[in-house]
Amino acid sequence: MREIITWLAEIVNTGHDILIVLFRELGFSLTDKQLHFWIIGFIGIFAYFFVYFFFKLLAAFKWSTSIFSFVYTFTLMIVLVFAIEIQQAITNRGNMEFADAVIGLWGFLVFFFVYASLAIIAYLITKWYKKKKIKQRSL
Repeated sequence: MREIITWLAEIVNTGHDILIVLFRELGFSLTDKQLHFWIIGFIGIFAYFFVYFFFKLLAAFKWSTSIFSFVYTFTLMIVLVFAIEIQQAITNRGNMEFADAVIGLWGFLVFFFVYASLAIIAYLITKWYKKKKIKQRSL
């Protein structure tokens, strides 16, 4: 895990240096804060449009609220497991491993799958029961 974070940090640092040089060659003398303003602003607005269109697509489904809740919760869980792993590295308590983060996310997915299975079974039983009740009334 430590190696992955170091590798990602190196990629970000290299990209940062390339962008500074590129902007200087284009005649822009940006400070670090100005570079962050433009790059994070661009990434953020691109991410917003991607999420907006993705959620618009999901809104067409019958179970859209459940889907939105899952997407939001899964995103939150990703942030949480990596925050825990980074905290372990900073405090030297536990081992900082990518596999720990992955297995933690698998835990959430398994628990969610069990919940979703039970919810679908309950929904189908309720639907079957209502259908049976309506059929009995019509006789």
